[in-house]
Amino acid sequence: MSTSSHDVRLGGLNLKTYLTGFVLALILTAIPFAAVAFGWLSVGGTLILIAAAAVVQILVHLYFFLHLDFSKEHAWNAGSGAFCVVILAILVGGTLWLMYSLEMRTMIAG
Repeated sequence: MSTSSHDVRLGGLNLKTYLTGFVLALILTAIPFAAVAFGWLSVGGTLILIAAAAVVQILVHLYFFLHLDFSKEHAWNAGSGAFCVVILAILVGGTLWLMYSLEMRTMIAG
């Protein structure tokens, strides 16, 4: 099997795919950072931008670096992805609920 200089294989994907993922990850980090640093949006708009960029960046990492796709050959990826989403929802939702509950319990009536 010969390898050409145009197709360097790494873990089943080529170097171009890894570089594409890396560039996308950099862009998805730089945009929210710049929005905060330069105050492009309101506070609410900035939070929405950060959350949206974070979700897209998770998908970029899952596809380009962890090689998770949802084709028929890899149907188990869908199950493991759904399980991760459920666990993350429980963790994040439980943390927010707990913090809200603690805030309500420690407020001093004024």
